[in-house]
Amino acid sequence: MINKIGVLILVFSCSLMMSFQSLSAQELGKSADTKVTVEKKWFETLSLRGYMQVRYNRLLETNPDLGCEQCDKSWGDNNGLFIRRGRLVFSGNVHERIYIYVQPDFASSASTTSNNFLQIRDAYFDLAFDSKKEYRLRVGQSKVPYGFENMQSSQNRLTLDRNDALNSAVVNERDLGLFFYWAPKEKRDLFAKLVKDGLKGSGDYGVFGFGIYNGQTANRTEANDSQHVIARVSYPFEFKNGQIFEAGIQGYTGKYVLPSVTSTVIVNSDKEYLDERVAASFVLYPQPFGLQAEYNIGTGPEFNKLNNTIEQKSLHGGYIQAFYNLKFEEQIVLPFVKYQIYRGGKKHELDARSYEVNDLEIGIEYQPFKNFEVVADYTISKRRYEDAVKLNNLQEGNLLRLQLQVNF
Repeated sequence: MINKIGVLILVFSCSLMMSFQSLSAQELGKSADTKVTVEKKWFETLSLRGYMQVRYNRLLETNPDLGCEQCDKSWGDNNGLFIRRGRLVFSGNVHERIYIYVQPDFASSASTTSNNFLQIRDAYFDLAFDSKKEYRLRVGQSKVPYGFENMQSSQNRLTLDRNDALNSAVVNERDLGLFFYWAPKEKRDLFAKLVKDGLKGSGDYGVFGFGIYNGQTANRTEANDSQHVIARVSYPFEFKNGQIFEAGIQGYTGKYVLPSVTSTVIVNSDKEYLDERVAASFVLYPQPFGLQAEYNIGTGPEFNKLNNTIEQKSLHGGYIQAFYNLKFEEQIVLPFVKYQIYRGGKKHELDARSYEVNDLEIGIEYQPFKNFEVVADYTISKRRYEDAVKLNNLQEGNLLRLQLQVNF
């Protein structure tokens, strides 16, 4: 692990030295009679934006015991209206080579009964090594570059929650780390266009990404002496007819320490397990028909009810989603259908809870104008999720989920 960190620091140092030498040469080449301009103060370059989501999940509900801890705590019995997200984003360039991004969430849930806590989601800066910002180092708490849907903002995503299969790799999608990203300028412009034009892009996480991160996920203290290592390649292809599709592959490896274990369960003495996965992603952007699919395989901790033990076991799962982009002047309608499966443990949950998931979602998103969206999502779910407290826990049911979202 020390060698890996040393190599990363060496690469960073060399790139930084070359970058500053290039900048110095440009400064020396400037004419002495260049007009003096008044520079903006750093805080004058920052922008503010955000969004809020309010949900109701109880319409046409057939099983109040059906829940989904990782996706939405307002599923099931004794729940009502729920503020899913309330976020502000402060971002901007405080220097021509430094970009900052801070995103707090005012609607974080501490438990199933305690809601609307303020919590940091993102807090990082990008250091560009060149004037085109094709080479960047991201430092701080940010999204871990694993999977397309994980990178996609919930502000842009069609379905109300991310798929279990890839999202179980990194709950809340974030961790504290150092990530190197590279993408040619034309690809960076394309990544931005896919989001700006409402084509449900993931944002700019480079054509190539590589980094290290703690591995215990966002806002949690590191629990061992090793970091996770990750790499990702994702390339968007643009054809002459305007059609765009993106293909990607990503993988990570590390050791994870279980945060929550029932006292009677047999577990490794240090609660540490190998945590590694690889995934493939494919996206056909909706012009007007869209298709999105991802699948991952790997290994991690999982509860075994037969011997009351948390074991190292294989996992696999993914999803496929089809959708259509209909435009009526300023109004946009996006019908969608999504099917997902997952077989494996969820390391973040009690006893590395064992899961078998089969979900089908049929829904529609309606945008009467860009600042407001409404989503109706009918979910048909079959989930087996078991730990030492919940044994033989198979839940099946249907429910209609509604979400109102305001963007500003």
